[in-house]
Amino acid sequence: MPVVGRLGPARGDVGPHQERRPTTISPGFARFISAVAASRGGNENRREPLSPAEARSRARRAMTTRQEPAVNLIDRRGCERERRFVELPDGLSLAYVEEGEGRPIVLLHGVLTTLEDMTIPLGSLLASGRRVIAFDRPGFGRSTTRRFADAGLWRQAESLHAALDLLGLGKPVIVGHSFGASVALAMAMSRPGRLGGVVALAPLVQPEARLEHLLFSPRGAPFAPEGLGLLAGATSDRVLFPLLWRAMYLPQSIPKAVLADFPFTLAGRPEAAVRVAEDSAAAMPDLIRLNALAPFCHVPVRIVGGDRDLVVLNGVHGRWLAALLPQGEFIDLPGLGHMIHHYAARRILEVIDELIADAG
Repeated sequence: MPVVGRLGPARGDVGPHQERRPTTISPGFARFISAVAASRGGNENRREPLSPAEARSRARRAMTTRQEPAVNLIDRRGCERERRFVELPDGLSLAYVEEGEGRPIVLLHGVLTTLEDMTIPLGSLLASGRRVIAFDRPGFGRSTTRRFADAGLWRQAESLHAALDLLGLGKPVIVGHSFGASVALAMAMSRPGRLGGVVALAPLVQPEARLEHLLFSPRGAPFAPEGLGLLAGATSDRVLFPLLWRAMYLPQSIPKAVLADFPFTLAGRPEAAVRVAEDSAAAMPDLIRLNALAPFCHVPVRIVGGDRDLVVLNGVHGRWLAALLPQGEFIDLPGLGHMIHHYAARRILEVIDELIADAG
């Protein structure tokens, strides 16, 4: 009687005169494999159970097939879009992409991402009948930055307003995500007559201690050597960044389109971590100012958030700010996490069109 699952000798144990013995599968195990295959439907054009011989053959292949090693997210280059650049008077160079014609819509990404995070789910969808411009925020993607000079909401709002002026964009609607949504709100409050409205997706609004402070603050310190970021980029970031990227999408998973096309390698450069550190340090006073100015901002604002967001508690952040804004409205998306633009793109398109219609 054959032994169930008996394996031949290991590769290193086979001598020059020894014969390698094949794996033996019992008839009972073969019938089990056959039954499982039949219960799952097997081949759509074949309904009868597998024969014991075929089941044994498939079992051997399954036991001996080697899995390809998974590629670290940070090594995925994706499909980086060809960028244009707008040169600002202060020396900054902001990278952007543009498509479509019509009412201008500006897209601003969040933390540890690039403009592709917005264009993958929203770019083509919005470009039908609209002019869509997506920026790499200062210090991310291909946009430049200056240490200790360009951090925080209000400084980035100034830079982006200057870019809009140079590009000749009249009263665009700004669609921002996460920290990019906070920057969009600062743009509305600093120059309210310049914008046609803001759609803020899961914005950070309340000043609070956050995980970013703990993880990245040492790199943004004035005394931090440049080599610290390079060392982290070659070691700990290879573990940390993929964990953070996957956590952003919870409770959903990263969409296949993002895995295929998003330039994780570009988004995970050491310079991006330094930018997160500096923005995190500036966030506390910047957000206090944001809340203080909210009651006086008459720009139409729609704040959209998922009720299962693990990065920003939208009931505390977005809903609160919407109540302060004279023309603010909070829209809840049940069951969704932080990356709502990847799972509710058409709903966000509806929100944009509704805001434009209401604003006249």
